[in-house]
Amino acid sequence: MPAVSWLSVAPVKGLALVRRDEVALEPFGVLENRRFYVLDERDRFVNGLTRLERSLFAVVPEWDASADSLRLAFPDGSVVEEAVSLGAPVSTWFYNRAEPGRIVDGPWAQALSEYAGRGLRLARTDEPGRAVDRPDGSVSVVSDESVDELARNAGVASADARRFRMLVGVSGGAPHEEDTWVGRDVAIGEAVVRVHEQVARCAITTKNPDTGERDLDTLQIIRTYRGVRGTKHLDFGVYGEVVTPGTVRVGDRAEPLA
Repeated sequence: MPAVSWLSVAPVKGLALVRRDEVALEPFGVLENRRFYVLDERDRFVNGLTRLERSLFAVVPEWDASADSLRLAFPDGSVVEEAVSLGAPVSTWFYNRAEPGRIVDGPWAQALSEYAGRGLRLARTDEPGRAVDRPDGSVSVVSDESVDELARNAGVASADARRFRMLVGVSGGAPHEEDTWVGRDVAIGEAVVRVHEQVARCAITTKNPDTGERDLDTLQIIRTYRGVRGTKHLDFGVYGEVVTPGTVRVGDRAEPLA
């Protein structure tokens, strides 16, 4: 039976992923996942494909939700930590929709701008779970076996699952078995997730999750051994939404319901 092998969140969208032993899946997803995001000078959200002097993948965020305190640890050892103070409203376009939020006042803009060599600001969505590609895709899942199969087809010893920036990793099934979950309800720990579709991948997956440097042509590898869905979709992993909230822990079962 497949089981949860790892859990990862991104308290700040586009920064380093942080591993967790357990998460609470709520109707909107995980409270601390993509709660904050980074904007450029034109108030466009910044991701791993944005041109910067240094990749934000190397900046490690920690958000204490109960105290509403955010900590950013930079590669040179410097740390910026402070209680969150919300400032001016801002509307941010996430792919196909605008989401309201607020600029986060304090030391964040200066620290991120100096590190990245470009004017940046930190923001937070008004509602949790909204700084995602799709509102109905707050839970993303990929299997370790799928990642291993990609590595095998790439001719490399291993591939780092973090490059796919998924919430839930599972193990104990066949490669790409998660594709068979599309259209089904899946029990993951105490929660139930309705899986909607495969995740169509972009060039962010070609980048090293620590350095942000392009080091593996994931898209061509997926195209070669998995093909294309429709006219352009290169699928890897699946996404869905929470239908029954609950706690998910590493080691919990992950299986479709009858």
